[in-house]
Amino acid sequence: MADLPGVVVTGASGRMGRMLVAEVTASDKLRLIGAVERKGHDWAGQDLGIAMGGAAMGVTVTDDALEAIAPAQIVIDFTTPEATVAHAELTAQARAIHVIGTTGMDEGHLAKLDAAARHATIIRAGNMSLGVNLLVELTRQVAAALDAEFDVEIVEAHHRHKVDAPSGTALMLGEAAANGRGVLLPEVSDRGRDGITGARKIGDIGFSSIRGGDIVGEHDVIFAAEGERLVLRHIATDRRLFARGAIKAALWGRGQGPGSFDMRDVLGLK
Repeated sequence: MADLPGVVVTGASGRMGRMLVAEVTASDKLRLIGAVERKGHDWAGQDLGIAMGGAAMGVTVTDDALEAIAPAQIVIDFTTPEATVAHAELTAQARAIHVIGTTGMDEGHLAKLDAAARHATIIRAGNMSLGVNLLVELTRQVAAALDAEFDVEIVEAHHRHKVDAPSGTALMLGEAAANGRGVLLPEVSDRGRDGITGARKIGDIGFSSIRGGDIVGEHDVIFAAEGERLVLRHIATDRRLFARGAIKAALWGRGQGPGSFDMRDVLGLK
């Protein structure tokens, strides 16, 4: 076990964090060496297994990210944009693989990740699932094949606790559609309709967000024209698929040089 790459999970107390811990500990190719939580978190200083309500695991949760990340070969990070950017600076120093599933990034955050990627292998995706990344590629191809007379609408649904909208996956799909049409998403994005908005603008890519209950994740890409509609859909029913995708990305990252990658690289879809 000691020769397996050491993994640190950030945001260990969250729903994704717990699933990542479970997937890493179940893997015969990785070993869990650290768990990070925000400053002052109740779990800090506790054994991770006991904090999770189980048996001791021999891994102590820390709120000192530098201490945890310095010896790591891999960091898996589903936290917040600000935390992820801070972690990226540390993974760059450690020359570690940084697998990022954090959503809600803006251009400033992404620029800082690009800077860190000069020294570290960064694999970032708004969604780590195989099916979603196939959907992204299909969206790109369909958008390239159909002209602007086909309106593009992206509808996403998630649980009531999700804090960002549109979802990272919806934005991935929007980027794919824009790329297929040879346009820039910020120039054609339509994210809000309320009241008297006027007719839909030809060429726009629309987004709608639904929040409720415990919906894991549902995404529809609708291509609608006069007399016909094409709908591409992905439904996630088990959050563990995102953790499994992150593990796949982490293993793929071994042997890669510094740079920015995504799940299409991992899955050989590029």
